[in-house]
Amino acid sequence: MTDKFDTGVPHPARRYNYWLGGKDNFAADRESGDLLAKSYPAARIAARANRAFLGRAVRYVAADAGVRQFLDIGTGLPTAGNTHEVAQRVAPDSKIVYVDNDPMVMAHARALLTSTPDGETRYLEEDLRHPATILEQAAQVLDLSRPVGLILVAVVHFLPSQEESPAIVRTLLDSLAPGSHLIATMATTDLLTPALKEAWDESLRTGRSDVHPRTKDEFAAHFAGLSLVAPGIAPVADWRPDPSADEHPSPVEASIFGAVGRKN
Repeated sequence: MTDKFDTGVPHPARRYNYWLGGKDNFAADRESGDLLAKSYPAARIAARANRAFLGRAVRYVAADAGVRQFLDIGTGLPTAGNTHEVAQRVAPDSKIVYVDNDPMVMAHARALLTSTPDGETRYLEEDLRHPATILEQAAQVLDLSRPVGLILVAVVHFLPSQEESPAIVRTLLDSLAPGSHLIATMATTDLLTPALKEAWDESLRTGRSDVHPRTKDEFAAHFAGLSLVAPGIAPVADWRPDPSADEHPSPVEASIFGAVGRKN
């Protein structure tokens, strides 16, 4: 993850924007996206499937679980179906705090800060690796004594260390009230063909990729102590799929695990 605004250095938020068909990206982001797509040709399909999962999961946590507060870390650049749009369609009084470490997201924060009159949105420029700071600032908007929907969608896999990432997630969850939910996705090579897995591994070895995939067990470790919502851990496109959706990617095309867990 990049901490300084440098248009010559690719950033995950801007590359994701490129894959989703957005215009808020630079040549370095597009070059990085195209290089990764050579190793994983379905990258754009996977990005769309990941985004669709976010909408379904937020809708579940707001509508079925009754959560009215969301902490979305690694939110990326504004596009259709932002967390506040989904949550506030269910409950107009929902409050959302967005967090990202890309200054370009801050420049577009007005699009993230639109809200219903009854709700509230806020944007923080901070890094996932600083969970205590995130919690301290988020508490200015969210009541952490009440359930929160913690969203870590396509962000934790940028942390190379499997030892570090569950610890960060645990720090965040430990400060949240019972009834809180974790919504998370992470890239995986478990679902790929041997040839695609080899290409992905090579892109990591050569520095062309900054996405560190997790196995199913490694992904599950981030949900330790939580009750998984049915269907549990699944490829993102298979987690409560929308029958009316335009796309129904296969696990190979959207090689990303997704899950929602409840803190008891």
